[in-house]
Amino acid sequence: MIKQAFIGLILFLFSVPVFSSEYEFSGTHYIASYVDCDHQALCDLQTLRDVMIQGVEASGATLLNLTEHVFLPDSITMVLLLSESHASIHTYPEHDSCYVDLFTCGDSCDYRKFEEVLQKYLCPKSIEIDVLRR
Repeated sequence: MIKQAFIGLILFLFSVPVFSSEYEFSGTHYIASYVDCDHQALCDLQTLRDVMIQGVEASGATLLNLTEHVFLPDSITMVLLLSESHASIHTYPEHDSCYVDLFTCGDSCDYRKFEEVLQKYLCPKSIEIDVLRR
């Protein structure tokens, strides 16, 4: 009896569609490594915070909240909660580098405007970028 119930449950689960054609969603995930950045720009945490907010706003996303942790003396992990998803930065001033990402759901935001604001401020000499459609 238990075996039949288990098999029935498995068959039911495999018959339920994972995605409904009535509800479509998508997103864009910009992931980047910025190498050989302006050292002072990476260490000026207040300005970096402002630039992240400007980048989010330039992309068309809506900032809901911001949280961060400073690793003394001048490294930071910052996450910006967006109505559309999130943005983050993890800095490594000792290597003049950082990791940046922006994930937004839907098609109303433009990661390139976010990228433009951050690159203008951080002045990386090298950038590795992946953009995923999800």
